[in-house]
Amino acid sequence: MSLASKLTILLILVLVAGGAVFLATWDIPVPTRQVEKVLPDSRFSR
Repeated sequence: MSLASKLTILLILVLVAGGAVFLATWDIPVPTRQVEKVLPDSRFSR
């Protein structure tokens, strides 16, 4: 392998690892809007 291809593969691996760490440590805010839905009785069997 040439030096350029090794550096490209290394860069891709670093980016993927960095993205995985970012997603694993990102504190995603919890949605605060309350959802209420009326379900008709006909949807449930007896």
